[in-house]
Amino acid sequence: MELTMAAEELKTAVNRLRRAQGQIAGVIKMIEEGRDCEDVVTQLAAASRALDRAGFAIIATGLQHCLTDDGAATGPADREQMRARLEKLFLSLA
Repeated sequence: MELTMAAEELKTAVNRLRRAQGQIAGVIKMIEEGRDCEDVVTQLAAASRALDRAGFAIIATGLQHCLTDDGAATGPADREQMRARLEKLFLSLA
């Protein structure tokens, strides 16, 4: 089963990814300019959090679709397979 999602539902995740993209560009610039290590690490941590939140939003949207669109139509083996896939995705962000 694929985790298909509508673009509108992922708008928040895309915005977070764009924010992280800007933060990463800022971190690169800070390193090139020889900025303070603490400032660089602080910005890098912010970018990392933005990426994590985007990932969780994507997984949550996929889970919502699985429960509402496919949940009644699939058998126990399919639901277990989907649960295992979603668990693996969550753990990949941990």
